[in-house]
Amino acid sequence: MLLLLLGIIVLHVTVLVLLFVSTIVSQWLVKGEYAADLWQNCTTGNVFQCLASSSNEWLQSVQAMMILSVIFSVLSLFLFFCQLFTLTKGGRFYITGVFQILAGLCVMSGAAIFTVRHTDWHQASENTSYGFAYILAWLAFPLALASGIIYVILRKRE
Repeated sequence: MLLLLLGIIVLHVTVLVLLFVSTIVSQWLVKGEYAADLWQNCTTGNVFQCLASSSNEWLQSVQAMMILSVIFSVLSLFLFFCQLFTLTKGGRFYITGVFQILAGLCVMSGAAIFTVRHTDWHQASENTSYGFAYILAWLAFPLALASGIIYVILRKRE
């Protein structure tokens, strides 16, 4: 049981790190010396220069979804530790699982909106590619969903 709990905590912390990195790092869209993310657009030529991102409604939606996913995942981890000590034997971690599934759905929604609408923000070209932060966001989605499902299935033992 201890090994199972350790594995679940490691999975949850991994999801949390992926969510934090994908939300903070400026690598959602990359084109040569230019990188854009949810918060700023940076150019790394002779001088490193960053400008504030656009205020499009869809970009604000992506920002909100990513922030909500981080909040739900942190809340889920906190609730897991609370339930670990207060839940009766045989009880399930439903609340923890629901919040982790919500975190997964929020990150999926944010990444999907960005995928569909990023061409409204930057013109598509053959040199433009998705950055590693964007890929980490998509990687966090199935891991958060799996973690949430594990929490829902998990029963507390002594």
